[in-house]
Amino acid sequence: MPSIAICVFCGSRHGALPAYNDLATRVGHELAARGACLVYGGGALGLMGVVSDSVLEAGGHVTGIMPGFLRHMERQHDNLSRMIVTDDMFQRKQAMFDLSDGFLALPGGIGTLDEVLEVLTWRQLQQVDKPLVLFDEGDFWAPFTAALEHAIAQDFAAPSLRAHYKVEHTLDSAFAALGLR
Repeated sequence: MPSIAICVFCGSRHGALPAYNDLATRVGHELAARGACLVYGGGALGLMGVVSDSVLEAGGHVTGIMPGFLRHMERQHDNLSRMIVTDDMFQRKQAMFDLSDGFLALPGGIGTLDEVLEVLTWRQLQQVDKPLVLFDEGDFWAPFTAALEHAIAQDFAAPSLRAHYKVEHTLDSAFAALGLR
């Protein structure tokens, strides 16, 4: 079993640009090459499936975590190293947080945003002290970080919020921010 586990948040769809699939493939291969375990939502579709398949293809370890009701809706990945089935989304997130040493966000939809915001909130409330990295190749996360900056500018969030996440534009800098060399 690898010594470090990275939770990857990303879409259960492929997105509009082919570059998103390429990004997910590179992330998966690099996680395995750097000896990290992938922890993720357990789906076989979209970027989630691409990342997990890429880790497995490169000989890595993958733990999927999925609530029972989503097993058919998101199509559970059947070839993972380990699959954990939870009762609900709350247990899923808790298991993802508990089993991970850091969090890497790739492009995704509302579920990805929810997961990122939850980790960001937990970090701000000092309930989690694990790195959160938004991998922003292609500026996918720019509107999100602009919204955070707007909340800071309008005094709904403290400037210290910026210390609870990192935006990285290369794989090497993203993995370094997660403690992977």
